[in-house]
Formats: sequence, C-alpha cells, structure tokens
Amino acid sequence: MHILTINMGSSSLKFSLHEMGNAESLHAEGLVDGIGQPAGKVTIHNGSGDSILDRQQAFPDARTALTTLLSWLMEKRELERIDGIGHRVVHGGPRHSAPARIDAGLVAELRTLIPLAPLHEPPEIEAIEAWLKLVPGVPQVACFDTAFHRTIPEVARTYALPRKYREAGLQRFGFHGLSYEYILEELAALAGPAAAKGRVIIAHLGNGASMAAVSGGKCLDTTMGFTPTGGLVMGTRPGDLDPGILTWLLNQQGVSPTDLAKIMQHESGLFALSGGISDMRTLLKPDASPEAKHAVAVFCHIARKHIGALSASLGGLDTLIFTAGIGEHAAEIRREICKNLGYLGVQFDEGRNSRNAAVISPDAGLVCVRVMKTNEERMIARHTARLLQSSPK
Repeated sequence: MHILTINMGSSSLKFSLHEMGNAESLHAEGLVDGIGQPAGKVTIHNGSGDSILDRQQAFPDARTALTTLLSWLMEKRELERIDGIGHRVVHGGPRHSAPARIDAGLVAELRTLIPLAPLHEPPEIEAIEAWLKLVPGVPQVACFDTAFHRTIPEVARTYALPRKYREAGLQRFGFHGLSYEYILEELAALAGPAAAKGRVIIAHLGNGASMAAVSGGKCLDTTMGFTPTGGLVMGTRPGDLDPGILTWLLNQQGVSPTDLAKIMQHESGLFALSGGISDMRTLLKPDASPEAKHAVAVFCHIARKHIGALSASLGGLDTLIFTAGIGEHAAEIRREICKNLGYLGVQFDEGRNSRNAAVISPDAGLVCVRVMKTNEERMIARHTARLLQSSPK
C-alpha cells in the first residue's frame, strides 16, 4: 500500500510517502515551513535523502500549503498511487484508544476537543477537511497521539479535583504516543519481544518533551497530563507547576487568561531560564552564558527526577531509552540525566555515549540504556495501512 502521512502544525506541514508491505520503504518526505508568515519554504527529499525540491515561496495559509503539496503529488503522478492518507491528530479525547477512519462524524467530534489542544487541533482539522475535499475518494485515517496512553490505570489518570470537573473530562491524557508506539515496535524487533514487554522508560526529548513508563507493552504512566504543557521542562513550556503560581499571576500580577496561555506555551521553559534561547544546541555551546547553563541544569534535574518517579510506577527498570532530537543527539544531556541513577541500576559508558551508540550502558549493566531514532511518520503509515487492510471499504 502507498500511504501519504500528514503532520500539520500551526506554521508548518510535514509529509511523507511510504510504501507499506513486508518491506517498508520511504519514497519521499518534505516540509512546508513558514505558513502564515511573509516568507516560506518548501523542501522535499527522496527516500535516499537527495533533494527533489527546495523553493522559497509564500504560504499565506494552510490551504495554500496543502494545495502546493497536492500539485507536486499530481505532477509526479504520485497521487494516483496513494491508497490512504494518515493524519497525526494530537488529541483524541477519552474515547479513542486506536486509529480511526475519518468521516464527518469524527471531524465534528474533533472540533469538540479543540479546547483541550487549542494550538494543535485546529490546523489538524483544517488539513483533514482540506484533503477530504481535494481527494474525496481516498480513505483517510486519524492517528491520535493520546491513544497510546489510554491504558494508564485510573489511579494514575486521576487529578484530585472536584468530581464535577473530573466528570467534565479533566484527567491525565498524555501525548507523544505515536513516538512511543514506534519505539516499542522497534525495540521488539531489535532486542526481542521480552525487552519490549519489560519495564521500560522512554524519554522523548525534543522541543516538546515527555516520558512514558511502559510495562507489558502498555503505558502505565506518563509525564504530560491534561495538556502538552505539563511534566518536563521544554523549549518554551514550563512543565509541572504549583497551581498557586497560576492564581498568583492572575490575581496578583494582573495577567489576563490570554496572556497566561501565551506565557505557558511560548515564553517559559528553556526560553525563559536562558534569557530567550529555546534550542538545546545553542544552549550547549561552550561559550554559553551562565543563564543558559542553568537552564540546561534545570532541564536535566527535572528529567532525572521524573525517571525516578516513573521507575516507582513500574516497580523497577529494565530499559531506559532516549529518543527525539535532544535524546538522540545530545550526549551531554544524556550524561547529566543518567548521573545519580545508579540506585536504579543505571550504569553509563562514556565512550559509547559520546559516539551516540545504540547502547550507551555497559554490556553487563543491570539496565540497558539505549539511544533510538523515533519516526512518528512511519508509525502513522503503519497504523493507516493496518486499519485499511483490516477494514477495507
């Protein structure tokens, strides 16, 4: 099957073309960046990484970006080969524990979830509706980032807040589920089913960052909660906060709800601690400022603390996996996070870590510490192909 994957953001569109079968292959992948800004860019590479298209272009809205992609697919005669389109949808709410075929009813349901993910859900819905109009005959599938976490026990999902709010839907949802699913499938293929069924903590560390505690192949706990704002310190998001801070900002500092949302989403995290830098690569430069070094130290401290907490949820630890941009490439961050985790059985091989080796713990270590590349687009393609094969229409 030939699957197109769509990952729509507020200012960017990531897409990829996959051939799915006994052997999976990537045909092309690309990025439309700068949507809604004066200057934009579209870049497309083939499966080998060679550049196919690299063009500066203005994209005033998402529709323009999607139409540009459609034109390229038609020009290259790729559109006629597509068997299905898989969309990343950040929030599936409490009902969806698996990918779902997209129809008018599902789109209407997704609209009710916009308050739970106001930055992510609207552009994703816009992309879905555009493709339903552009290629109405091609089946489409929604792949939810929250679905993986639907196995979290009620005791870990529950917030200690009044019943009326919990009944209104206030609970821990968790995110980055597509990344976690991919890593687990790859771990089973790489190290065997027993490793993937063991006590595993996956650290998805990028501009957005979270961790998940997995046992028996199922998620038992995670760091993000009701929204993608909680848990770890992130590029521009603060992670967990004392709720009193929010009321203090509202009542004592005169911050409006709109400005509070902006602070929590765009002005906190590493950006706030470092004085305006959210990119970890810049923060790790040798000539970084004291504020930048402090931001890195806070990031690692909070991450290390959450590993301890998630290990308690699991009753121990067999495998620790670092993934996503920071997790895959920042040896300094992995080293600092693993420091003082010896009580969990975590040992560290500095040479392997500095080489970004697949395994950065000693061969005889009690806990296997791995570095793995995630691929959310490949997971979307897998989900889409599996669903369409199991329930063709």
